[in-house]
Amino acid sequence: MSAHLLRVLADSNDRAAWLKARADGVTATDAARLATPSSVKQVVKDKVMGNSFNGNAYTDFGRQREPEIARWVLERHGIPASGLLFHAEASKSHLATPDGLHCDEEGRILLAEIKTTNKVWKRIPRSYMRQIWWQQYVLGAERTLMVWERHQDFIVVDREPKFVWIDRDEEEIAKLVTLANEVLKDVEKYRGEFAQYSTGNAQPFQGYGNTHSSSDYTQSFYDAETYA
Repeated sequence: MSAHLLRVLADSNDRAAWLKARADGVTATDAARLATPSSVKQVVKDKVMGNSFNGNAYTDFGRQREPEIARWVLERHGIPASGLLFHAEASKSHLATPDGLHCDEEGRILLAEIKTTNKVWKRIPRSYMRQIWWQQYVLGAERTLMVWERHQDFIVVDREPKFVWIDRDEEEIAKLVTLANEVLKDVEKYRGEFAQYSTGNAQPFQGYGNTHSSSDYTQSFYDAETYA
């Protein structure tokens, strides 16, 4: 058995178990948002108090298209789809579910990430780069095939998906690991405060700074560059 398979926590086919396993860690979706101290605070609040964003027409379209794009990735690049949730070697709280994963005979891992968008990209959005670097860190991968398909009013306009290879960036990964550990430290602290608040004994997030509501932030994040 390949070493990375020993670090599987859940399968997204069992959505309830997958969501439960994700709840106590920092996922690639969380890492995509970790750019500033204020974004750290928002991720912490979402982890502690929950996130009301359940998707929209863009995310629904992305989920609908993902299996078709994944088949193209397998046929053209030999990377099969994956729905497994992994933890990093360094921490069981550092998590990722890549869209595609291939491990060669020498144990080298290649990943794939699939997106849909209604925009013309001149470069890969920075949030997606952070998501990819985090997945590479968690899996120990050196490269990721970033694949995207453009649509207009939910009608696919590309004859076939576009793609680019993204290399691992240790400097960017180190930044993300530092911010992720800040999230985990604050989540532990404020979950305790939230538990006391629920019994009327404390007010959570006092002095933690102003943040947008989780639903506003998350919806704007996904609407801007829709994920699959």
